[in-house]
Amino acid sequence: MDAAVERDFREFVEARSPALMRMAFLLTGGDQHAAEDLLQTALAKVATRWRSVDSPESYVRQVIYRQQVSWWRLKWHRHETRVAVPPDEVREDGTSAVDLKMTVRAALARLTSRQRAVLVLRFFEDLPEAEVARLLDCSVGTVRSTTHRSLARLRVLAPELEETLKEVRR
Repeated sequence: MDAAVERDFREFVEARSPALMRMAFLLTGGDQHAAEDLLQTALAKVATRWRSVDSPESYVRQVIYRQQVSWWRLKWHRHETRVAVPPDEVREDGTSAVDLKMTVRAALARLTSRQRAVLVLRFFEDLPEAEVARLLDCSVGTVRSTTHRSLARLRVLAPELEETLKEVRR
C-alpha cells in the first residue's frame, strides 16, 4: 500500500470507526471485546483491497456482517451469555433510559448470533428484508421467520420491552 492509499485508509478508519464499532457492538450482543475483534478483523480484510473499493462504508459494513455470520457458523465460536438482572420496578427519575438499554442488551445477548444480526440489520440499520437476505446469504423467507422468532424470543426474555416492540412493528 503506497503512502497516499494508506493515508486515505487511515482517515476513513478514524472518521468511521465509532459508527462501525457501535454496529459491531450490537452484532456481538454487547460484548465489547468481540466487537473490537470483529471490527479489527473486518478492517484488516478491507485494508488489503482498499485501492479497489468504490464505496468504503458499505463495503466495510458488508465485511463485518459476513464475518459475524462466519463466526456464528463455527461451532467453536460460542460465547458465554451474560445476563444482567433487570430492575424490579420502572423509575421515572431519568434512569429509565439506562435501565432500558441494560434490559435490551441483556435480552439481545441471550439471542443467537443469527437472530441478533437479523434484528440489528432490520431495525438498527433499517435495511429491507431483501438486503438483509443478500448480506447474510440466506432467503428473504429466512429473514422474515428469523425476525418473527427473534421478536417473539425478546418478548419472553424481556416482557417489559413489549411497548418498545410495538413501536418497532409500526
